[in-house]
Amino acid sequence: MTETEFDLYRTYPLLIVISGPSGVGKDTVVQALKERGLPFHFVVTATTRPPRPNEVHGRDYFFVSKEEFARMIEADELIEYAIVYNDYKGIPKQQVREALASGRDVIMRLDVQGAATVRRLAPEAVLIFLATQSEEELVARLRKRQTDSAEDLSLRIATARQELKRVEEFDYVIINRDGALQETVETVIAIIQAEHHRVRPRKVTL
Repeated sequence: MTETEFDLYRTYPLLIVISGPSGVGKDTVVQALKERGLPFHFVVTATTRPPRPNEVHGRDYFFVSKEEFARMIEADELIEYAIVYNDYKGIPKQQVREALASGRDVIMRLDVQGAATVRRLAPEAVLIFLATQSEEELVARLRKRQTDSAEDLSLRIATARQELKRVEEFDYVIINRDGALQETVETVIAIIQAEHHRVRPRKVTL
């Protein structure tokens, strides 16, 4: 689908949240969506955690110090923020408002806690929950990453198990199967297209 073809589906700009437990592939799905070249604005999250290999400041995240993050909180520059595995993450407010004002759909990746905050602030946001086929598969993915200490891994697994129980807080759920990334991406795009065909369109205000 070309950008021009996608424009045919546009009504009011959508705020789309892609969420789910750690390990379900949120970053991978968002990156694949970016590579499709569709006219979305992808929100860049600010975080105090150090970058992982191949992550780029300003593209994947805004990597900031805890002092800078505290300044952003004090200046009310964030839509939402939270402590996630001992580091802070937050969504810059002005970035989202400017994108919506330009008429572009906005896509953000958030943990389940952050998605709940956005739902309170913007009830008309579209919330998509990514999941694995089973809890066992999710645990296996987290262990396979080998990016955390044993203590942090235990915390991630315990948190992920609790977050899986919150799926009913979302509008849609997609099983992000191993080896089926493009299927997941096509489903996300289909959801966005369908939302633009609603008889009563969502009107997001922030």
